[in-house]
Amino acid sequence: MTNETKGYPLRAFVLCLLAYSFSQMDLALFVYATPAIRKEFGLSLQQMSYAISAAFLIGGVCIVYLGTLVDKLGRKRMFQFSLGVSALLIAAHALAPNIYTLTVLRGLSIAVGGLSYVVTGAIIAEEAPARYRGLFAGFLQTGYPIGWAVAAALAKPLLQRGSWRYIFLIALLSLPYVLVIRFFIREPQRFTAATKQRAPLGELFKPAMIRQTFTLFFGQFLFVIAYGGSAFLLPTYLVESRGFTLPQATGIVGMANAIGVIGYVASSLVGEFLLPRRNVIILWAWLGTLCFLLLVWTRGSMSWVVATFALMTIFFYGTAAVKFTFVGEHFPTRLRATGLAFCGSFAVTMGTALGPLLVSTFVKSIGWNWAFSTVVAVPLFLSGLVFLLLKPIQSGLEVEEIAQ
Repeated sequence: MTNETKGYPLRAFVLCLLAYSFSQMDLALFVYATPAIRKEFGLSLQQMSYAISAAFLIGGVCIVYLGTLVDKLGRKRMFQFSLGVSALLIAAHALAPNIYTLTVLRGLSIAVGGLSYVVTGAIIAEEAPARYRGLFAGFLQTGYPIGWAVAAALAKPLLQRGSWRYIFLIALLSLPYVLVIRFFIREPQRFTAATKQRAPLGELFKPAMIRQTFTLFFGQFLFVIAYGGSAFLLPTYLVESRGFTLPQATGIVGMANAIGVIGYVASSLVGEFLLPRRNVIILWAWLGTLCFLLLVWTRGSMSWVVATFALMTIFFYGTAAVKFTFVGEHFPTRLRATGLAFCGSFAVTMGTALGPLLVSTFVKSIGWNWAFSTVVAVPLFLSGLVFLLLKPIQSGLEVEEIAQ
């Protein structure tokens, strides 16, 4: 630990990591409950996919607007809003009388809970020392597998008792953390200094920025088609194609995500000290493609499934850590949260809306393995090609030196 990282920068990182982990824990609960929700409401796989896609469309539209508010109202205020309101929305899933109500609640929780990606990204980009910004931002993304692993551990015993509704009450554990953010997170000085330079959403599409905006968007969009087509349906796949019980499938996903933290850490370290972040994104995406195909096309014991799943998670999902930093570095402070919302969160929600729908459609005609290969492996590989269109960024530069 250096003098640069001691004090508030380290504290901000730890607080953001815990908050992001809480947010991902809350959002993961729906995925683990999906097979049981289908059973209670009598939904086919494709009907469930329509509901998931509709929820992400709702979330995608809302999150772009919420992202602009982070640049207008401040990081700290919107941070508290995201954690508190999202916990209440997810807990309300337990009361949903039908799939329509559940879809709307899911969509709103995706928007409000997903805002944590935007807020924590902006805070870390603006508070972390330049030399270690990639590590701070990359390690922050370990909150994703941590949250999913914790959600699996807490949800598994409740699912074994036969009810999916109770697991959504786990989200209420996040509520007290709003007070922690209120008292221990400050508004970044870079943001305060840039308040008179706030930019509208339209600046993303001006000639000076439009090429990088759409390249970042489509690279992320293709990646998340692959992510959404895999992560949100893998528990169902393990139950329906591999013959595992729902609690077993939940445990497999949880263990694999816990092991997958290695990939997030490794990609951050390689992107900070060995290779440009752009190159790591491409390499990790292509290795993740191979590992995903290994998971889908090989058969073995539960231990083998966990091992191949974890290997896939290390590269496929671990790409998110270095990509998170790379996207945030492209935008000036006055526009950073808006850029992260559009090229990050909006691309994520749109890709996730499409991925599960495509997989469920293909499963009916060509089966799980070929559906996953077509909808997951191909877009994941193509996402690496898209990032080749962007220039590498030297590590260790101040954000003002990168995005003018």
